Amino acid sequence: MQKQSLNEQWRFHFGDPHEWWGYVPDVSTWRVVDLPHDWSIELDRAADNPSGASGGFFEMGRGWYHKTFNAPETWRGKKVFIEFEGVYMNAEVWLNGTLLGRHPYGYTSFVYELTPYLNVGGENVLRVMVDNSHQRNSRWYSGSGIYRHVWLMVADPVHVAAWGVYVTTPEVSPERARVQVETSVVNGTALARDAVVRTSIVAPDGAVVGAAETAMTLDPGSTQVYRQNIEVAQPALWSPETPSLYWLETVVMVGDRIVDTATTPFGIRSLHFDAQTGFLLNGQPTLLKGGCVHHDNGVVGSAAYPRSEERKVEILKASGFNAVRCAHNPPSPAFLDACDRLGMLVIDEAFDCWRVGKNPGDYHVSFDDWWQRDLDSMLYRDRNHPCVIMWSIGNEVHERAGESNGVALAHMLADHVRAVDPTRPVTAAINGGHMAWPWEQTDPVFAALDVGGYNYQHGQYRPDHERCPERVMYGSESTAKEAFEHWMDVLELPYVIGDFVWTALDYLGEAGIGRTFFEDEPFTFLGKYPWNQANCGDIDLCGFKRPQSYYRDVLWGSGDPLYIAVHYPVPEGKTPKTTYWGWPDVDANWTWPGREGETFEVDVYSACEQVELFLNGASLGVQPTTREERFTATFAVPYAPGALKAVGYKDGRAVAERELHTVGAPIGLRLTPDRNRLKAENGDLSFVTVEVVDAEGRMHPHADHPIFFTVMGAGTLAAVGNGNPASEEAYVGNQRHAYRGRCLAVVKANGAPGEIRLRAQADGLATAEVVIQVGG
Repeated sequence: MQKQSLNEQWRFHFGDPHEWWGYVPDVSTWRVVDLPHDWSIELDRAADNPSGASGGFFEMGRGWYHKTFNAPETWRGKKVFIEFEGVYMNAEVWLNGTLLGRHPYGYTSFVYELTPYLNVGGENVLRVMVDNSHQRNSRWYSGSGIYRHVWLMVADPVHVAAWGVYVTTPEVSPERARVQVETSVVNGTALARDAVVRTSIVAPDGAVVGAAETAMTLDPGSTQVYRQNIEVAQPALWSPETPSLYWLETVVMVGDRIVDTATTPFGIRSLHFDAQTGFLLNGQPTLLKGGCVHHDNGVVGSAAYPRSEERKVEILKASGFNAVRCAHNPPSPAFLDACDRLGMLVIDEAFDCWRVGKNPGDYHVSFDDWWQRDLDSMLYRDRNHPCVIMWSIGNEVHERAGESNGVALAHMLADHVRAVDPTRPVTAAINGGHMAWPWEQTDPVFAALDVGGYNYQHGQYRPDHERCPERVMYGSESTAKEAFEHWMDVLELPYVIGDFVWTALDYLGEAGIGRTFFEDEPFTFLGKYPWNQANCGDIDLCGFKRPQSYYRDVLWGSGDPLYIAVHYPVPEGKTPKTTYWGWPDVDANWTWPGREGETFEVDVYSACEQVELFLNGASLGVQPTTREERFTATFAVPYAPGALKAVGYKDGRAVAERELHTVGAPIGLRLTPDRNRLKAENGDLSFVTVEVVDAEGRMHPHADHPIFFTVMGAGTLAAVGNGNPASEEAYVGNQRHAYRGRCLAVVKANGAPGEIRLRAQADGLATAEVVIQVGG
């Protein structure tokens, strides 16, 4: 099946003139956009936007897309399909004036056949209406539009079905593996066809290490499954540490003619879960160092650029994570591809609700009619990804204690998952009740699962094990504030296989759920406008590590063994508090001009047995930082400019140091791209960290200058942002204030080779410029 991108040169209009429903309008004045496209990230936020704090106060609404393409004569007699990886939401798709269908759910991929309505040899018109106007329909920022890739697929009438290759590895050892392949072949003709499927396995080094050939007669208009078993000697096993990928090469032949080919990456690995040994990956005990991740890509909104998805995984890996829970919907294919390549375990989740909704316009509206189709989309599309280790059928559903026929629904969903893919366990994330029912009332829903996810319920691990000793458990959500308790349970209890913090990466919407406030302020669950970021991530919206991420490094024994966290000063008479999902307002900052002599609270997160703190060479004392102290020492330090240094000790020897310095006045800007060379492909990205620095090149932690950006050459400025969770600035534009010394600019290649020159300017600071090569 030939697959080509249909991402470029769409016409877009935001709004809903009623007359457009009946005919194709004049689109010459519509804006030209490339996909992926999220229109909400481009729009102004306002306190009265119907999305509210849950949606980050972004405008949603309804939008229209229009695309023309030519169907060459070579397509005559072929089958032509279109695949949308994700449209948020309520998509309606027309081709040449014919409605192809409607797809309500914004997170599952869908395919339509275009063949009957195609104008072969001429121009064709695609029209897509996207309706995100029924607010609220999400508990977080959803974005709006055709925010994932669109593909045009052309095939012979005899071809491999969409998502029709299924690879499993039922027998795995270091010596040999049995690879089982099921290939669904469609005979789209009115005659029986004798077809041969040839399958080859290509190893990571490019060598062909196994092959099979099977012949069958395909009935007219049928889809039939070819089943093959291929042995691979001394396989390279897939794991987070060694993400070795094989490729399955499929060739379909009718007579001596090749009618279709397919390439399917996969990994050879084994999964085993039980309450005695926990989770075994390739026979090895593996603890899930996990984080929940929403679908958005930070400052670029929900647009699923492959590079932004890949960068998310790179950042998570660098911070010690080995597992992600996709909250609370199937992710983009690009995200799973990156997890396969880089080595990140994934819980693939289907729904945030079942029949009982959480918002007026959410998935409960479509559940009865669409649950099976949407589950199938996730399962068939994602089943070959070695990174996916569990299927989740829901998150904190209201039916979790059996209400509204919840037990039957749980079994219905779980049984369907197992029927499609019996190789992975079924899970769901279960939280406690806001009702008056006892926790034990969730047992019948848990009984439908293979592995139980516990949201904020680590206190139930031990009593549940006593009551249900075969239940395998994990913390499907936890807070950074309770990271210590949750991780100690994972280390102590073999039936608890891991923990997933809410969240690993910060996200748009659910604004201010992780904020600091003062005790005398009226409390609200979410922040008021202009809050737009959740502010609960270990990593902020730009991809910068926050203090709680450094504390997690200590807990997990990864990354830096020491971190100095200085509490921001509090106005006299005020008492700071944090929400359940928050973290104290601290930073690695020893620059406090005008506060000389004031006492600062300083925490040191330490993986050492003891820590000693020095100010300008003078010792401020030694404190233990063992498990009993929760790996934290707290000092009261009178501020004086200079150097604040922590020294960690083990067995009486200094084994680690961390030092903060008072920085000088800001004099310039520094630009650091995450990549200096991009592909000459439309949509490849470079994320450029922008820092305000002093004369010695140190970032100034209080700098908040407005910074202006100019881009020249073979690209554009895709987005700007910072870690300020309550900024009123736009994410699309050419200006952004620094926040605590830095911000982020995202540069996008336009498809042409050459170079991109990014210039950053701010009043009173030396201008900075960086050149990013494209192509070559």
